This record gives sequence, C-alpha cells and structure tokens, in this order.
Amino acid sequence: MTPHEGKVAIVTGASKGIGAGIALRLAADGAAVVVNYARAAGDAEEVVRRITEAGGRAVAVQADLARPEQVAPLVDAALRHFGRLDILVNNAGIYGFGRLDDVTPEAFDAHFHVNVRGPLLATQAAARVLPAGGVVVNISSGVAKSPSGLTHVYSSTKGALDVLTRSLAIELGPRGIRVVGVAPGFVETEGNAHLVDDFAPPLVARTPLGRTGRPADIAAVVAFAVSQDAAWLTGTTIDAAGGLVF
Repeated sequence: MTPHEGKVAIVTGASKGIGAGIALRLAADGAAVVVNYARAAGDAEEVVRRITEAGGRAVAVQADLARPEQVAPLVDAALRHFGRLDILVNNAGIYGFGRLDDVTPEAFDAHFHVNVRGPLLATQAAARVLPAGGVVVNISSGVAKSPSGLTHVYSSTKGALDVLTRSLAIELGPRGIRVVGVAPGFVETEGNAHLVDDFAPPLVARTPLGRTGRPADIAAVVAFAVSQDAAWLTGTTIDAAGGLVF
C-alpha cells in the first residue's frame, strides 16, 4: 500500500516547478491531488495527464490565491471531486527583485496578498474540513532567514510565512492537525531559468552538496513532512537547500 492511499491533497501553484514536482510525488505516493493553478491551465492539465497516465488521480482547479473569494471554492472543489481533504500544500507564490528605491506599494501588496494572505486564507478554509492527522505544508524559502538586499519584500513574506507556520501549528495542534514549513534554497524551475546562468554558479559554490536543487528534491521533503514518520513534527520549518545559506 502506498503511503497516502485514500488521502486527498491540494497543492497550490502546481502547474509548474516545485508545485508540479510536489503534486507528482504525492500522487505517486497514492494521494488524489487537486492541481491548483492561477492562469497556466495548459501546464496544470499536463501535470494531471502525467499523474493519471501513471495510474493516479488528479484534477486541475483554477483559483487565484491573490483573490480571497477564490480560496474557499478551491477547498470545495477537493470535496466535490474526491470527498475529503487531508493535505494542503501552500506553494503558490510570486517573487521580484529590486533595491529599496524599486519597491512600490503595488509590488508590496501583490507579494503579501499571494505569499502570506493566500496561505493564511487557504489554511483557514482547509482547517474547517481537515481531519485529525491532516497536514498543512507552507513552502517558505531560505531567504526568510538570510535575505539579500535585492529581495526586501519577497524575503519579508517568507519570514511572515514562517511565523504563520508556528502560530497555526499552535492553534491547530490540539485538533491533531500539523503545520510544517519547507524552505528550499535555489531550485532550478521554468520560472527562474533566465536567472540560472548569473545566479546559480556562486550559489552552487556555497552549497555543500555542490549543485542546484530540483523540484523532486523539495517534493521528497514535503512527502516526508506529510507522512506518518513526521507525526511528531509541527510548527517548524525544514531547510531543504543542500546546505546552502543565502
């Protein structure tokens, strides 16, 4: 029997990159997966195709986590398609680079709406139906603890997300629901391919394991975090960066 047979997971921002890797891994481990996307419907359907062709169960569901009114319907979709919800992975996020003079109120709001308010509201909606043994995973970042001068706003959102991981774990723990963070380092994805040539070499030089991360690396840590082997783990954020400190 696969580890998550009979369980249902929502993975937000799962059409590409880390989110797609997580969706594929949880499906391979037996979970039925709601592959959430905001705009990339074709990419999300491709993830669903890969899951179903491998014998798994998945459905693509559109919801923009920046829009509060679209959050609860995402949870409703999991119940409608699969009858329950056991795992929520808050992966959807945006990032931008810039120095202090480049920060705008609009960019600040956009980051916090997706990266902080989105996971909070998604957890609020999911917590209403998660059973004892349910798990919420927040995808953070190493820059939450080691920010750069080019990621003021993005780093701040991930720091806030780490705090939410702790506070939500405190509230939901008595119900038997765990909340765990996973903080990747530099992971090569479709979204940051344009940065690899400039950013990757110095980061790899500071990474003890000597390479950039892959979506499957992060997916493996998430798979552990939602497993019974991690049943005594909550309110903490796991570094998944090959030893890299930004």
